[in-house]
Amino acid sequence: MDKVYIPNTIEQSIYSFWEKNNYFSPEKNSNKKSFYMVIPPPNITGGLHMGHAFQYTIIDILIRYNRMKGKNTLWQMGTDHAGIATQILVEKKLLKEKKIYNISHTKKYFLKKIWEWKEKKEKTIFKQIRRLGSSVDWNSNRFTLDPKISNAVNKAFIILYNNNLIYKGKRLSNWDSKLNSVISDLEVDMHNASINIWYIKYEIENNNKSEKINNQKKYITIATTRPETLLGDTAIAIHPDDSRYKNMVGKKVIVPIVNRSIPIIFDKYVDIKKGTGCVKVTPGHDFNDYSIGIRHKLPMINIFTFNLKIKKKLDIYDYNGIKSTEYNNCVPIFLQKLEKIEARNKILKILKKINLLENVKKIETMIPYGDRSNAIIEPILTSQWYVKTKKLAKKAIHVVKTKKILFFPEKYKKLYYSWMNNIQDWCISRQVIWGHRIPIWYDKEKNIYVGKNELTVRNKYNISDTVYLKQEKDVLDTWFSSSLWTFSTLGWPNKNNLVHIFHPSNILVSGFDIIFFWIARMIMLTLYLIKDTKKNSQIPFKKIYITGLIRDELGQKMSKSKGNVIDPIDMIDGISLPDLIKKRTKNMIKTDLVHDIIIRTKKSFPKGIKSYGTDALRLTFASLAAPTRNIIWDMNRLKSYRNFCNKIWNASRFIILYNQNKKISKKFAPKKLYFFDHWILIELNELIKKFKIEIDIFRFDNIVMLIFDFIKNKFCDWYLELVKLSTLIYSENKLQSTRDCMIYVLENILCLSHPIIPFITESIWEKVKNLKKITYHTIMLEKFPVYKKFFLDTKILQDMYWFKKIIKSLRNLRSQCNISYRKLITLYYKSNNNNIKKILSKRKKYFQKIAFIKKIILFDKNINNLHYSSNIIDNEIEIFILFDKCKNNYSSEELDIKIKKIQKKINCIELNLLNKNFLNKAPLIVIKKEKEKLILLKKNKKNLMLKNNI
Repeated sequence: MDKVYIPNTIEQSIYSFWEKNNYFSPEKNSNKKSFYMVIPPPNITGGLHMGHAFQYTIIDILIRYNRMKGKNTLWQMGTDHAGIATQILVEKKLLKEKKIYNISHTKKYFLKKIWEWKEKKEKTIFKQIRRLGSSVDWNSNRFTLDPKISNAVNKAFIILYNNNLIYKGKRLSNWDSKLNSVISDLEVDMHNASINIWYIKYEIENNNKSEKINNQKKYITIATTRPETLLGDTAIAIHPDDSRYKNMVGKKVIVPIVNRSIPIIFDKYVDIKKGTGCVKVTPGHDFNDYSIGIRHKLPMINIFTFNLKIKKKLDIYDYNGIKSTEYNNCVPIFLQKLEKIEARNKILKILKKINLLENVKKIETMIPYGDRSNAIIEPILTSQWYVKTKKLAKKAIHVVKTKKILFFPEKYKKLYYSWMNNIQDWCISRQVIWGHRIPIWYDKEKNIYVGKNELTVRNKYNISDTVYLKQEKDVLDTWFSSSLWTFSTLGWPNKNNLVHIFHPSNILVSGFDIIFFWIARMIMLTLYLIKDTKKNSQIPFKKIYITGLIRDELGQKMSKSKGNVIDPIDMIDGISLPDLIKKRTKNMIKTDLVHDIIIRTKKSFPKGIKSYGTDALRLTFASLAAPTRNIIWDMNRLKSYRNFCNKIWNASRFIILYNQNKKISKKFAPKKLYFFDHWILIELNELIKKFKIEIDIFRFDNIVMLIFDFIKNKFCDWYLELVKLSTLIYSENKLQSTRDCMIYVLENILCLSHPIIPFITESIWEKVKNLKKITYHTIMLEKFPVYKKFFLDTKILQDMYWFKKIIKSLRNLRSQCNISYRKLITLYYKSNNNNIKKILSKRKKYFQKIAFIKKIILFDKNINNLHYSSNIIDNEIEIFILFDKCKNNYSSEELDIKIKKIQKKINCIELNLLNKNFLNKAPLIVIKKEKEKLILLKKNKKNLMLKNNI
């Protein structure tokens, strides 16, 4: 076994060994209980980021754990085509490299380039997934535009359409003029902005003959941030309780410039205190106005082209979206074809000229932007395809309420319910090229036919070849195909699918930011489309584990624009500072931020990033997996867990070297156990029990702390030290059981740790099996350790508790008295506890060897005249050591320094224990240790102060 643990020398070869032997693939015809999880498919827009690596670590822990539990395990691998996002990136690349400006004219070439992009990006993603140690089933890898997935998408659409759950409608949509496509509400980001609001007078239509003769004009004033939309006004709305406008019932106003007569209506949506209390209603360009329009059956007018220019002729519809002739559709010639802002300025100029512009003010408001394009979103009436969601949502809410699907943490149920209870129909059509073409065909009369291809349509509807058919140009929303992910990847709707073996999946690991995008839609569509053998609706998964969001050390979201992104592979393999700067500043959209990013990177990583290996990274991710919304990344923690991996390697190396050329039992069946052997087996059994408790509630952070505490603080610091000492006390032939116990515990440590740190455990496992001369395949197929319910001995635990306490206290006294830890001393003690006296007598040899003690003597009153230092342990025993005041004691100045250092540590721990965040998030074992440390530090300080006469 190599002296030094170097992860890069073992990790890739081990992964190749696993993959070559198909250890990741499930059995297709197995009687074993199945365990199935899907990968949240990474977009082919780029490589994996920290969030991916974090979630894939969690999934792999669960997969490896259940594989070792003997289950037929499948981790479904796949990638997502990410329609809009990928198209934007490839478009930018082509514009930069080839100067292709009009993609619609080069569709075939463009699609060819996207497929090339897909192949390239998948190679990067697959390489990263392998480096992360993810045990995905590569044999079942899927892509959301694969023929098999496309078949499932078409089938789902056709079923929903035939059952009247998909329809085409003219409705208000979020229009992204940069993408030339609609986007969903969930793809809109709201940005705060300071903008103008204009106060415009609308003339009240006058039917009073006497007032007409006197030319008495009256006005009503509205306030708007978008004056250009007055071209689409179809009403003025007032709150019914607004006493200022009681006399306006039944009246109409004239829309300036277009001279359209529109009614004054009364609606409770209007805020009496906001603006003038009068709201212009433009159902064709505002979502709130659209709702008012539906309630009052108002006409809807579209004033914009898709590139946001004023139309030559207005599109006028009734509230059902049917073409209407209620209003004149003419647009003043001086406004036609003007850009939105140009039209706004022109209208304001005219309003000012005719004295209808009353005032202008600055206000703070929210502006909608496309999350992909960063373009301002304009609500526009468009014909789109929708899924009716109300009926589907009821079932989806029910399965969560009846606990057929469980959320972890449970608090995310509220977020799920809040969206599902107010759900709107889902717009599933997109006006982009990259995606699943909607399986709809039209004839020249615009009749609609549905089918997976044209031939099917002609046969189904008995349409002659002479009849012209044209397929719908729009593609489906990316999330539509993703919503079928748990079963489409298993081969549905084909007959020879694996749905009956693996579905539903056991656990879904996902982020809180896509509960609406993905999770809710998966539940709705799966419940409707997938039935079990009894024809009951199937859920897509039984449990949902929601992870927090990985943020940088300052708590900021990691993003390219901030220059704080860390590639997980750079922490595995390492990266130089120049290469890191180059990676962080490449293809920056905001070039003015490059300088700041360089400075920040140099400050955070002055020597670049060291190579830490995959296992250290996975340990760090798991240790951060607390039930919080935001997770702060910590490089120091990564360094600490790299050191912990060294600890495991060195301990294993000691055990293997110690047992070389010695008789090793192939099965652990001890005849006689020493007290420390018995103790470590009890502690191991407790670890196995607690591991299961914590993994069942997804507390991976607690699991890491338990493993860390057992390996470092119990196995290495105490058990192995006692083993070493036993060789000085007993002959070799009396240590057979200890050798077997040592290897047995190591084997269990490796199995317990394998789901989290697969590479180092596989490497060591091979060496242990070679030592035992046992043929083996891989640790990942070994049985996971099982808790032995009746294996407990409180007497052993109590004895070991006192053994450790006395030795720790004695070491502390040595330090206080400035006595070398190797100098032989006499230990005096005073106690009325007979059990403690027996321990000191029975374990005398161990106390002498481990603590360098000559004698252990009951306290004698005669030593009262000598210089000694003492410590009381749990009010059960007081221990004393003598010291030479002149030679061995610290000077007053030295004591002052030590007292100050201890006080600093006390302050730090006390601050932690007063911190609510720390108490809420830290594992109980950590809090307990901090409290114990505080008690000990305060005792030390008190003793030192007594010595210094303070």
